[in-house]
Amino acid sequence: MKNRLRELRAVHRWSQVDLADRLDVSRQTVYAIETGRYDPSLPLAFKIASLFGEPIEDLFFPDEDTDREPQ
Repeated sequence: MKNRLRELRAVHRWSQVDLADRLDVSRQTVYAIETGRYDPSLPLAFKIASLFGEPIEDLFFPDEDTDREPQ
């Protein structure tokens, strides 16, 4: 899943540690979400959306490769 987490974190001038502290997760979790290696749980996604004041669907969106029909 792709996301805008890194972009929004930069706008707020937060480090990965700053964001992790606000979300009560590890810095590694923030990194993994930002790089698309980890999809957050629904409660965590809601927490992220609330923190940034944006709807979930404006923060997270499907990776185009996963939406394709099998050939």
